[in-house]
Amino acid sequence: MGQPVFYFDLGSPYSYLTAERVQRVLPVVPVWQPILLGGIWQQSGGRSWGVTEEKVAGQAEVERRAAEYGLMPLRWPEGWPNNTLKAMRAAVFAQSIGRAVAFSLAAFRQAFAGGRDLSDVDNVLIAGAACELHPNAILKAIETQSVKDKLRDATAEAYARGVRGVPTIAVGDDLYYGDDRLEEAASALAAP
Repeated sequence: MGQPVFYFDLGSPYSYLTAERVQRVLPVVPVWQPILLGGIWQQSGGRSWGVTEEKVAGQAEVERRAAEYGLMPLRWPEGWPNNTLKAMRAAVFAQSIGRAVAFSLAAFRQAFAGGRDLSDVDNVLIAGAACELHPNAILKAIETQSVKDKLRDATAEAYARGVRGVPTIAVGDDLYYGDDRLEEAASALAAP
């Protein structure tokens, strides 16, 4: 089957819930693959439940799951959903130097445990500092064409693979979309 892939966007609270559990629940360490959920929606016609009448109910469900998983109480960034494009570029940069997990967890925690808006680059830099990424390196990387292209290409490859939302865990050719399917992905990986 190969190594599983965890597709995520730092603006997704359900991706945050999965990120906090994925290394513990899956029997195999996954590849952490940042993608732009907005890029997926541009092709599929989707949109965030955070901009619909489902926002309050959706936030309550995320908060319920966080409590059930023993996570810190959620603090929603002001104005959520926020534009995480630069944060996602920083995640791609972190991935390229072997720090995808550390940076992504720090950024998710900034957003959903700290209530900090990741569209503010200073909050992205704080997440980077938590995993020893130099602020100047992040600032330079998020503006480079190669990082922009890697994020665009990863998003296009995910869409071509069938990813239509995040979090998604890919196990071989099978996709497990949603935080509530993490255990099912783990079972598929554990099967002989």
